[in-house]
Amino acid sequence: MSKIPSTDVIVQKITEFNDGATELTTDDIRQWCKQEAYVFTTINNRLKEFKVGRGKFNLSAATAVQQLEDTFNLPTVDDVPTCVTTEVCEQRSLVPLRDDLFVPFGVFKDVKQVIKSGIHYPLFITGLSGNGKTHAVEQACSQLNREFVRVNVTIETDEDDLIGGFRLVNGETVWSDGPVVEALKRGAVLLLDEVDLASNKIMCLQSILEGNGVYLKKINTYVQPAPGFNVIATANTKGKGSENGMFIGTNVLNEAFLERFAVTLEQEYPSPSTEVKILTRVFASVGCYVEDKLITDLVNWADIIRKTFRDGGIEDVISTRRLLSIVRAYSIWGDITKSMMLCTNRFDDDTKSVFITLWDKVSGDTTENPSEDSEEVLTHTTLGHTTPTF
Repeated sequence: MSKIPSTDVIVQKITEFNDGATELTTDDIRQWCKQEAYVFTTINNRLKEFKVGRGKFNLSAATAVQQLEDTFNLPTVDDVPTCVTTEVCEQRSLVPLRDDLFVPFGVFKDVKQVIKSGIHYPLFITGLSGNGKTHAVEQACSQLNREFVRVNVTIETDEDDLIGGFRLVNGETVWSDGPVVEALKRGAVLLLDEVDLASNKIMCLQSILEGNGVYLKKINTYVQPAPGFNVIATANTKGKGSENGMFIGTNVLNEAFLERFAVTLEQEYPSPSTEVKILTRVFASVGCYVEDKLITDLVNWADIIRKTFRDGGIEDVISTRRLLSIVRAYSIWGDITKSMMLCTNRFDDDTKSVFITLWDKVSGDTTENPSEDSEEVLTHTTLGHTTPTF
């Protein structure tokens, strides 16, 4: 068997053997290999870039040049969308749906004002779990008809998750934008949800937080932020870790990272009057009519617990999200006692016992100011030890 020539020579000789024809079949290639005493498998591997179908080859020069370009020219950000189907990606709107049950409170007004300004002004929103931080940003975008990209951050989140990377699509490796790049190009609001769970890999966002876009080094492309692009982060801590252990997994974030957020907004739970509005709307949405007293009792119950929590009397708190869970449980079972029991099962037995006892006190009290007597239920609750006395 003679030495195998270069691919260019093979193409030239096979074309001459077939009287100048460039569109050939496997049998045509086999006949030439037989004449030249070459192993077909070896030649077939040399010509794989010229395959245009099953058992079909196109050896034209134009095809060869195109194949070389496809081999050595990596796709750019503009060539390959984040989603596999370009048409779907381009048509899909990222503006959040409007929530008719939403009641504005807390940081909502400030968040909406920043987004409306169109200025790149990164915000860091901190507050206890279940108090509407994420929902406030989402609904601000909805009301302003602004696209919204939410990234749920974990300890595993890295540059590939955020910025993008190469993905296998239809048997080929192509570049795919990450959610951060997608938000940059669209001029969307990027929400880094639970950002205090991140590792130091989040530092890949430094230039983006500065409003300078990002250089995609793997494909040698720079992406400038479109007008209106902004970054908002939410967290249960201020990026300094959780000293009381309430938020396990939160980390101390790099000071240089935190410094790039212009302001920090502190979100509190809604006031009792606002929470009454929220619960009233949710009760109505699930088709459940209740007397105003039940809603007021639920709000007062949660408010007493929160005050005791702030004073250091207990380690757990009832969030607005937990109240909504109770409302929905009531709409399913129609039994407020059962609903309270099921929705407080997540707490340890002692804490649950105190919460249920407090609920019985609040919902059954007929004095002019039931909250004063009800707070006595929690006065004997100390950190780590719950021992109610009456």
